[in-house]
Amino acid sequence: MNQVLNAQNLTRYYSVSRGAFKEAAVLKAVDGASFTLERGKTLAVVGESGCGKSTLARLVTMIELPTSGTLNIAGQNIVGATRKTLRTLRPKVQIVFQNPYGSLNPRQKIGAILEEPLLVNTKAPKTERQEKARAMMKSVGLRPEHYDRYPHMFSGGQRQRIAIARALMLDPEILVLDEPVSALDISIQAQVLNLLADLQEKHNLAYLFISHDLSVVRHIADELMVMYLGRVVEQGTRDTVFSNPQHPYTKALLSATPTPDPVRKRERIVLKGELPSPLAPPPGCTFHPRCPVAFEPCNRLNPALLAHDNSLVACHAVNPPTSTSKAA
Repeated sequence: MNQVLNAQNLTRYYSVSRGAFKEAAVLKAVDGASFTLERGKTLAVVGESGCGKSTLARLVTMIELPTSGTLNIAGQNIVGATRKTLRTLRPKVQIVFQNPYGSLNPRQKIGAILEEPLLVNTKAPKTERQEKARAMMKSVGLRPEHYDRYPHMFSGGQRQRIAIARALMLDPEILVLDEPVSALDISIQAQVLNLLADLQEKHNLAYLFISHDLSVVRHIADELMVMYLGRVVEQGTRDTVFSNPQHPYTKALLSATPTPDPVRKRERIVLKGELPSPLAPPPGCTFHPRCPVAFEPCNRLNPALLAHDNSLVACHAVNPPTSTSKAA
């Protein structure tokens, strides 16, 4: 079976205090996301800051538990799971963080950093831990003498290689990549992306790739999920979404992506206004205050994510509402 993760109507809500005399507000960080991850495939999640990408990463890595919905990993639903079950599942999902300078312990040598996941989660003897750490260093392009060095002695690209090696020490099935190359130079980005592609093929890994950079997503993704203010607004294969975007928000994101062809002209779509507060989202479609094609139903009806031209799109302009549609 190729499918390693299945999420249905996944939500994560937070209760936010507004003072002693006001009722707590509800922040809907993730509001009804459904997706699957398959071995050897990459699902990219894109959107502006505050759209829920990193919250989704915390749910998949079981750092936080969903408010509702189902999240099946290795055939087990983590919602309502016991601590023992979660402890068994967590090694199957590992994460590579955005900042290679902040994700490594500056007081530990690289060898100890790589051995730590095995020390905490397994009973492997010291010699076995060392052998695996050295082998993993080699697989990500690090030299043997790096084993006894500290993180401050490495460049950003080398540190991210170390972080990737650490994430692979427990032989996970899923790797969550939270903006893994955004802090790196362009040339180093390409090297790390190529490394990730090679490791995915070698270990048959499923990737959840979180990014705001669509030029990077085009290079690595198999499927694409576009989020806006906690909701999925468009979902489909990479080629379908890039060649034929349907949602106005997706079109705006793509129009802002730089192109290396100086002759090719692309009409830039500039969105009006700022991202609304997630504590007070607009009624109906949350994108309608900034949407260039918004019309009457958009400010009162929440569009469902429906099929259209080989994609799933949540937009009244693409899938006109029926008389039975309900207000948000």
